[in-house]
Amino acid sequence: MAGFVTVVCVLLGLANLPFVSSRFLGVFSVRGSKQGRLLTAEVLVCFVLSLGVAILVERFVEGVSYRQGWEFYTILACLFVVLGFPGFVRRFFWTVPT
Repeated sequence: MAGFVTVVCVLLGLANLPFVSSRFLGVFSVRGSKQGRLLTAEVLVCFVLSLGVAILVERFVEGVSYRQGWEFYTILACLFVVLGFPGFVRRFFWTVPT
């Protein structure tokens, strides 16, 4: 159960990071505002990072590593999209564009 909570917390943070921070991955400064390709690239990088965390938690915290079929990746992608929705709404619907 602790592994599931850890994965969900990491997913929540990484899924909202591209929409909350004006920097790339929260570290690298960006000239202007993040739009289009850069935002998409950041979302994909955060998804790959969250995928790595999910696999590591399953392997080392849970103690058993099961074979990952397409179901694992599909469920993780759906969780990533759902958990990233609050950041998306905050960035594109609640804030006034500059």
